[in-house]
Amino acid sequence: MPDDGSQAGPIEKVGHIASDIGEYIRQQRNNAKISLRQLSKLAGVSNPYLSQIERGVRKPSAEILQQIAKGLRISAEALYVQAGILDLPAGGPVTDAIRADTGLTERQKQILLDVYESFRRENDSADKSTPIGESEHNAEHQD
Repeated sequence: MPDDGSQAGPIEKVGHIASDIGEYIRQQRNNAKISLRQLSKLAGVSNPYLSQIERGVRKPSAEILQQIAKGLRISAEALYVQAGILDLPAGGPVTDAIRADTGLTERQKQILLDVYESFRRENDSADKSTPIGESEHNAEHQD
């Protein structure tokens, strides 16, 4: 493969992911108005190690990310996606809009997504068990 600089090698890619997750954790910590030391205590992770994660020096394991998520009160899934451990869940205009909303915390976004998905599943199962047209007929005569 020619070295035209268009693709990062595996080492650079890991470093990039580590700095991305570290920056994301720092942003979430700042949004929550929690100091590094406070998050360290809440997550049960040493202060120096957490600092290295935020600076992109270390790439945390899934277990450490789960502890950090708990300390930040955000979903571990959000951190896993940022760290490249999980793929971004399939979306659509509604889920994409919720994820993109900077006025919501990660926890609020996750709750909205959970509620939205539960409604979708409920409606999908109702649609499969109700003959076409009958649901509208029942809705009209439910006084």
